[in-house]
Amino acid sequence: MKKTIFVFSALILALLALFQVSKYSYARGNASIEAIIAVVAVVFLFIGLYINKSRSKKVVTPTNRAVNHGKIEELGLSKREYEVLLEISKGLSNKEIGEKLFVTESTIKTHVSNILVKLDVKRRTQALQKAKELQIIPV
Repeated sequence: MKKTIFVFSALILALLALFQVSKYSYARGNASIEAIIAVVAVVFLFIGLYINKSRSKKVVTPTNRAVNHGKIEELGLSKREYEVLLEISKGLSNKEIGEKLFVTESTIKTHVSNILVKLDVKRRTQALQKAKELQIIPV
């Protein structure tokens, strides 16, 4: 956390210094406004690349535990029901899942109902817990 605060503070100070230098350069007539805009744009490009690089390192990847495809078939989950189950595991609502999979919310409710019956549970949270126990969704 301290490193992040330090990095962003340094970036802000560098940008303020860049703006001051460009203001004085423009006022003295040493630089054109286009050149100053180009320098500022390049600086912001590198800042964006740095931030993107640091965020991509922190992406949490699921564990390498294999998904038991045989158990999915044994339970009789269709491909679409399995997709819905994966989206539920991401914490999405029925409406969000429907928008993502391009189907109506009513269709998603039907799929969720079928999933609950096939997993022999009553709630979505129980379905996720059982799916993790059966190793049919990544942990």
